[in-house]
Amino acid sequence: MAEEGAALVKAGLAEEKGLEREGEVAAEELPEEGEIEDEESLEDSSESKKGGLASMLPHPLEHSWTFWYDNASGKSKQIAWGSSIRLIHTFNTVEDFWSLYNNIHHPSKLVNGADLYCFKHKIEPKWEDPVCANGGKWTITMTSRGKSDTIWLYTLLAMIGEQFDYGDEICGAVVNVRSRQEKVSIWTKNAFNEAAQISIGKQWKELVDYKEQIGFITHDDSMKLDKGAKIKYAV
Repeated sequence: MAEEGAALVKAGLAEEKGLEREGEVAAEELPEEGEIEDEESLEDSSESKKGGLASMLPHPLEHSWTFWYDNASGKSKQIAWGSSIRLIHTFNTVEDFWSLYNNIHHPSKLVNGADLYCFKHKIEPKWEDPVCANGGKWTITMTSRGKSDTIWLYTLLAMIGEQFDYGDEICGAVVNVRSRQEKVSIWTKNAFNEAAQISIGKQWKELVDYKEQIGFITHDDSMKLDKGAKIKYAV
């Protein structure tokens, strides 16, 4: 069932990107007056009804995911980073994802200083989280407000739809909204697994159709060097 959910999300990603055209379904030929549909047609009709009922069932995802929100703007700088993050909701089906996504402000509608996260369930979006501690992040930066909506959606669909070869390495994603720029980042578990990080970076660019170079920095460097963090990998 999880495979069906992943396939459905993958189809949604392709549809959102305009990579797949909606298929044309030919109208079924109606029997002529006086004709009786054959047994095979009746069986097909029965199977179609069963399929319709199955499509109404929830489509589970491979993992459960949690949306988090933080808005530290205007708060005291003495407040520890991450202390104001609050959990929004956890979801584990395709249907729940869309219900949440359609009722949460998109990045272009968030206030300056806001951060919106989507992480695997039970992983907190903090450097100190044991799963994240030895990891890092790939980041796409946009210098104009409102440009991150599409990349954010494509990133979410790619993650929850298990489109990455090294999906187990991914912790989650975050969009940071600031007055002069917006950033979308993917957090990973092991910064020193070079093969995994390079693969994730390359696949991410392809999945969101981003052409510019992006860089990967470790959380350790981010904590120590702040804005001067050194890029470990680039693709």
